[in-house]
Amino acid sequence: MMIKNFLHFNRGQKIGILIMLGLIVTSLLAGWMLPRFVQPNTATTDTSFLTEAAKFKESLVELERAKQNRYPDYDNFYKPYPKKTFEKEKYELFAFDPNSADSATLVRLGLKPYVAVNILRYRVKGGKFRKPEDFARVYGITPEKFEELKPFISFESNIAKVADENFSETENQEIKPEKKNLKNGIVIELNTADTAAMLQIAGIGPSTARGIARYRNLLGGYHSIEQLKEVYGMRPENFERIRSNFTIDDSQIKKINVNTASVDRLKKHPYIKTFQKAVAIYEYRRKKVKLSGIEDLKVLDELTGEDLSKLAPYLEFK
Repeated sequence: MMIKNFLHFNRGQKIGILIMLGLIVTSLLAGWMLPRFVQPNTATTDTSFLTEAAKFKESLVELERAKQNRYPDYDNFYKPYPKKTFEKEKYELFAFDPNSADSATLVRLGLKPYVAVNILRYRVKGGKFRKPEDFARVYGITPEKFEELKPFISFESNIAKVADENFSETENQEIKPEKKNLKNGIVIELNTADTAAMLQIAGIGPSTARGIARYRNLLGGYHSIEQLKEVYGMRPENFERIRSNFTIDDSQIKKINVNTASVDRLKKHPYIKTFQKAVAIYEYRRKKVKLSGIEDLKVLDELTGEDLSKLAPYLEFK
């Protein structure tokens, strides 16, 4: 009956029915044949690729850890990491006279700074070393260190023959650090004195001595005793106590050549300190090519009159 009805369709209807049947058959065949020609996605099933990727990622982690020298993670504690080694403190051995060696020389020989101070204080009090064994009595020198230094101890001929009354009174006593501050009669030059020399002054302990030396290095030297008030931790009463113990040689000041100094060099000085001030000086000099004196810097808004007054002893214009 259906075939009979089909024969009664006109030509256009028959063509449409045939096209529709063709599309249906094509769709069925495509659904059956397509999986046979298309490779399945193996991105997530390729175990060898995943293994290589994991190894590469781990190598990046190890590289970063080695670069930053960090401690190993807890989950990687089984991996070998090189042990850090610490070099022994280096020192020199050479002939020296304990009656005249300065603190720098004593430290070069491997003595601790506080031991060098003990030696200097003993000498300031009038003590003298007449034989190597006397040196062994210095507080802080171990028997091992004395035996190491003993062959290098030498005395000037006149010292060995001097009979020192003060020494004979303390011949069998250990030379210990001074527990009381020394008298304020000592006067030293502030720009060349080391911390051991400063410790001879009443009112100056190790912390204050280090602070004075550190600030001197930052400044380039002191041009006024009043600058000691700027030392970190310096109390007014302590300043008044020690001010008469210092003299100043301003020829020892290390000046900054404004016409060649970098921004970083300028910024490190305590009286410039900020990046803005350092850049202002640098850029103004660059535009002017060369500055001739401190007066040239008065045009800069970043620098006050007080700044220029403080900086004047530390700048040169070559």
